[in-house]
Amino acid sequence: MAATKWYGRDTQLTLRMGFTLFLLVLLYAVFLAVLWNATGSGVLLVAAGAAFVLVQYFASDKLVLLSSGARLLGPQEEPELRGIVERLAQLADLPMPRLAIMETLAPNAFATGRSPKHAVVAVTRGLMGMLEPAELAAVLGHELSHIKNRDMMVLTYASLLASVASFIVQIGIWTGLGRARGRGGNLGAVFLVSAVVWAGSFVLLRALSRYREYAADRGSVLLTGSPSTMRSALMKVSGAMQRIPNQDLRTVQAMSAFFIVPITQKGTFGELFNTHPTLAHRLARLEKLEQRMNAGQR
Repeated sequence: MAATKWYGRDTQLTLRMGFTLFLLVLLYAVFLAVLWNATGSGVLLVAAGAAFVLVQYFASDKLVLLSSGARLLGPQEEPELRGIVERLAQLADLPMPRLAIMETLAPNAFATGRSPKHAVVAVTRGLMGMLEPAELAAVLGHELSHIKNRDMMVLTYASLLASVASFIVQIGIWTGLGRARGRGGNLGAVFLVSAVVWAGSFVLLRALSRYREYAADRGSVLLTGSPSTMRSALMKVSGAMQRIPNQDLRTVQAMSAFFIVPITQKGTFGELFNTHPTLAHRLARLEKLEQRMNAGQR
């Protein structure tokens, strides 16, 4: 099967990712300047931050798989799953990602990796046992769309900035606390700026995370050609998640932000603090997309 031109790229997602990274870089530039001035440990801050970035960047997929308990599949395992992913990857003009499985009844899936060449798509045993093949393809198309859109990489970079900031704050306190106290309130400035940086990062990353789910839903539909199947898969997964025992959900709680459907969804302040849009909003967008496709638009 020949690869098709990828027409699922989301211009709004690309613009949002660029704008988010731009704001985060400005935010952290101010933060590092204040921290540097307060601690006087510029060389240490840069060296520690660079080491942390390199480790996280090159080992991000391994760290995610380790924290999720997912196991990489061998080339002969799960041939039906592999066949679906190979077909969709070819349609999306993507290299074949590595496949992994989580031995849990909670039905879900996620994609990770710093680039399409280093991507991993993981599914749970519960997802494979619950969905029809077409619905499973819709979920896998969603995950491949994340890979194609490279939103995983952007979120990895953005999340790294937040992680590095947290790490550097601790290093700065450990190594420069005495000097900072002697500089007329610089320590207070560090904590104030840190709070602003954390709050700003939180809101920006959550907003980007929600929109990337819309974009991946759209990409899946454009790969499979079936909005109704994507809707069916989302409703099944969301409904089943509510029936999974809490003890089973706790084992995968750490992966909630990566999953196609989150473990929990807070309802306060609308969607402001959520990593995913509400199911109702996702279904409504898919319905509008189906109407546009029926009218010959994409």
